[in-house]
Amino acid sequence: MRAWTWINERTGAGKIWEALFARKIPEAKGWVAWLYTLGSASLFVFTIQAVTGALLAMNYVPSPDHAHDSIRFIESQVFLGSFIRGLHHWGATFMVVLVALHMLRVYFMAAYKYPREATWLVGVVLFLLVMGFSFTGYLLPWDQKAYWATMVGANIAGQAPALGSYLAKILKGGEDLGAATLARFYSLHVLVLPMTIAVAILAHLFLVVWHGISEPPLKESNKGD
Repeated sequence: MRAWTWINERTGAGKIWEALFARKIPEAKGWVAWLYTLGSASLFVFTIQAVTGALLAMNYVPSPDHAHDSIRFIESQVFLGSFIRGLHHWGATFMVVLVALHMLRVYFMAAYKYPREATWLVGVVLFLLVMGFSFTGYLLPWDQKAYWATMVGANIAGQAPALGSYLAKILKGGEDLGAATLARFYSLHVLVLPMTIAVAILAHLFLVVWHGISEPPLKESNKGD
């Protein structure tokens, strides 16, 4: 307790805890109440992704000659390596699902309306960043499935009007997928996207705390009560 008092007096950690975790939550009944946990669940899974990703990066080699071998090394020789990679792999899928469900909840409950428009827009940016994580991370194992899936994604980007050919070259780092592509995707996955999403998450949390969480919509029969 003395340690917590010392930290709280000098950093205000108690107020931060109250603002993020002890704030008032709208009253909801039944399964609707669970829908309000989707945002926190997304943040929890992102934290797991950050921790497991950092552990994987300690043994991953981002080069065409060693990328796949390093994945096999992680799974077969690193302590709990297979478990950590599995957690990171399935956590990525789970995070996409959670963020998508969270956005659907916000949309169908009309929580994106005044005064929470900025919160919604930042949330859209977060969803796009999550999809960016999924796309860039898919290539890193450097196997046949990852190679051809990324090739399909780059070709789809290449079909965009006017800028398509430039987008494809930027993604691939040249005309074909190779060492430059892997290095580019790795840099995006572990440097650019994490820094960007960290800023977006902080902005999103600030707006959520500032405006509060919206109340669930009332049924037509209850509006006049």
